[in-house]
Amino acid sequence: MSEMVMALAAVLYEAGKPLVIEEVEVAAPQAGEVRVRMKAAGICHSDLHVMKGDLPMPCPIIPGHEGAGIVESVGEGVTSVQVGDAVIPIWRASCGRCGYCLNGKPALCDMGTAMRFTGLMPDGGTRFRTRRGEAVKHYAGVSTFASLSTMPEAAVVKLEGGFPLWKAALIGCGVITGIGAVLEAAKARAGDVVAVFGCGGIGLNAIQGAKMAAAGRIIGVDVDAKKEAKTRELGATDFVDSSKEDPVAAIKALTGGFGAEVAIEAIGDPVAMEQAFDCLRKGGTCVVAGITGQSARARINTNQLVYAEKTLKGTLYGSMKPRVDLPRLVALHEQGAFKLEELLTRTYGLEEINEAYEDLQAGRLARGLVVWE
Repeated sequence: MSEMVMALAAVLYEAGKPLVIEEVEVAAPQAGEVRVRMKAAGICHSDLHVMKGDLPMPCPIIPGHEGAGIVESVGEGVTSVQVGDAVIPIWRASCGRCGYCLNGKPALCDMGTAMRFTGLMPDGGTRFRTRRGEAVKHYAGVSTFASLSTMPEAAVVKLEGGFPLWKAALIGCGVITGIGAVLEAAKARAGDVVAVFGCGGIGLNAIQGAKMAAAGRIIGVDVDAKKEAKTRELGATDFVDSSKEDPVAAIKALTGGFGAEVAIEAIGDPVAMEQAFDCLRKGGTCVVAGITGQSARARINTNQLVYAEKTLKGTLYGSMKPRVDLPRLVALHEQGAFKLEELLTRTYGLEEINEAYEDLQAGRLARGLVVWE
């Protein structure tokens, strides 16, 4: 096992402030851990929520939860991967033994939840330190905005067959969440009308998931009309500019007054959640995949839950099983089931990460990646 090494990382010292690019010390993996040299990391709204303070996290912390890399060293007892293996980090690692894991809901495992909210490894420690000796927290157990990151073995899944790592990074969050929201959480059926509120990283992949489900009509909804072309490129049959018209009325008009069988909320906005629920026809399902601030509340017409038999539910990780479904998604992409190249707008160096998040907030990205040579 190798010793402490230095890595370049983007560190958040205070919510609302820019990320600081600096060298940090990365501890060698302990028993049941691996150290991964990152090759690509996704620019995702989930990290932005932490950076802005919408989702409070202990600082200093190294964000980043979506990525792909190469195992550089392993701790005692690691068996599922070895040095040189390509891996996708799992941002909600699971123990494999608890009731959630055994009942097919590994993303709800308390081990992963604890790492997410404490910024600590399962043993209560951290493997990052600044040059000043200050402990730095882990984000979601993986901290992919560090060129080297030590994480639990349970937080990586092995990739086979030389699959491009930049593509794997895209699959690790936005793709699995969006596709899973439609196929697993909503269980959309062939011929369904699927409405997707928010055509960003998750929403675009929900559109792809609807196409994979052979949906009869796929309606993209966004306040930014410039997103229409990309939504149609990835499978949308219709687009509603919700800055100019009521999306509920527009969706009803497109469906002969009935509404959608499935609506996916992929923004994290309470008003959009209300609209997504209201646009459903009787018996429809609304799935919330977007993340809000902790105090956010949506107003739902509860009578519709009874008299219209509508369903409102949330999804984490697209209600998928990452260790099983990430490799499955890789295989499906290789078979042409969904697109990846078309998702990527731009790549950045780590030193450009604050610019990347400015681009994300300005709506200039479908997906962006930090890449290392």
